[in-house]
Amino acid sequence: MEKLLISSPDFSEGDWIPRDFSARGKDLSPEIHIAGICDQAVSMAITMDDASHPLFPNYNHWVIWNLPIQPIIPGSIPKCEKVANLSDAFQGIGYGKHCYKGPKPPFRSIHKYTFTLYILDCKILLSPKSNRDDLLVAMEGHILQKATLSGKFQSFRKEI
Repeated sequence: MEKLLISSPDFSEGDWIPRDFSARGKDLSPEIHIAGICDQAVSMAITMDDASHPLFPNYNHWVIWNLPIQPIIPGSIPKCEKVANLSDAFQGIGYGKHCYKGPKPPFRSIHKYTFTLYILDCKILLSPKSNRDDLLVAMEGHILQKATLSGKFQSFRKEI
């Protein structure tokens, strides 16, 4: 099976996430490129977590499931429960309620954020009121592939 790879034209692995994709900027979800999706894939899901949160490790900022199988997930996904232009994918409850909520660490601390892409053998039946933990339970036994993309953000960093 080919290895699943994800990337973004908006930032490289381990690099700075631009302000437009943060809650200190335009709060837009980044575009995500996907390579190596297996033939058995039926749907995809994405979570985005703050891996550096001091009180709540892996604090969830975004959860979306039932994404169609496609090589590019467009950026700027609208704030809504059901995303019509993505085959009625659902956005659940995280720090962003039914939407992507970008990085916003306090003060001058640097936090690491991880986007995790799951390739699934089915569509997930969950209420839009569901959160990341609900999704993880529902995906058990259905994950065909998994890949991550990480970036860092500092709220008051001057961008070059």
